[in-house]
Amino acid sequence: MYQSTDICGVNPIAAMPFTSQGELDYSSFSRMLEHLAATGIQGLTLFGIASEFPKLDDNERLLLSNQFLSDLRGSGVFRAISVTDHSTEVAVKRARDYQKRGADALMLLPPFFLQPSPEAISHHIFSVLEAVDIPVMVQYAPGETGLAITPAQLAEVATRYPHAVFKIECNPPVDYTREFLQQAPQASVLNGYAELYMLQMLETGGKGVMPGCSFSEIYVQIYQRWQQGEKAAAQKLHQQLLPWIQRWMTHCEYIIQVEKTILQRRGIIASDYCRHPGWPLTEQDRLRIDSFISTFAL
Repeated sequence: MYQSTDICGVNPIAAMPFTSQGELDYSSFSRMLEHLAATGIQGLTLFGIASEFPKLDDNERLLLSNQFLSDLRGSGVFRAISVTDHSTEVAVKRARDYQKRGADALMLLPPFFLQPSPEAISHHIFSVLEAVDIPVMVQYAPGETGLAITPAQLAEVATRYPHAVFKIECNPPVDYTREFLQQAPQASVLNGYAELYMLQMLETGGKGVMPGCSFSEIYVQIYQRWQQGEKAAAQKLHQQLLPWIQRWMTHCEYIIQVEKTILQRRGIIASDYCRHPGWPLTEQDRLRIDSFISTFAL
């Protein structure tokens, strides 16, 4: 069984492939999982924020999670699934179900709809952590949720629950992470937010990164160079990548569509369709994507 210290490295968020008619494309999903498992990633997470999970019905989530767990079994990649329910009772049931069905880890998006109190948020997080014994990545994404959680609140979680891991993607995340780790030095931290701050977070004490999945190979190269002490080479490659992701991270729906189009252009999925509401790309966007693929030889 995976421990919290095993949740590290490059752990992308899996995209949701659809057909051009907007139906789930299970063949493309399977092909994408196979591709990702061969890129050198350490883990893969299903139903992250940048994956269109709110646009799926309950049956689609069930079918996708079953396929995700089955296809990646024995791959050497840890399989994490996000619990996104706003009801504490439902979140607990779903967390237990994912663990029972074989998930190696969970990600937990704290409730933000109707702006619950800090006490209610803590109760929600504690309840899910007490319901399972596999690692749980507690997600802090205030830009997307509008929910503020203090470093002290997260430090309390880390102190009480050794199987908790923390995905921090406030903008910028470095000072927040530094304050958090001062209060909980034993905690494991991952960074999201398209890895705009990837190297600063690793320097601060982060253990890994959770980007989109359309060009995971680049993040793997950066991470491996950093881990091998080749910091200048890691910084050079990250600096080459930054202008692209800085542009695409101006809106969550924008980067979701860009990631999908990159996957489609690379032949990994059949269609770059995003369910509505979405973000239509301009012809200039598509030309820029083709230039990106060529620049990084993807």
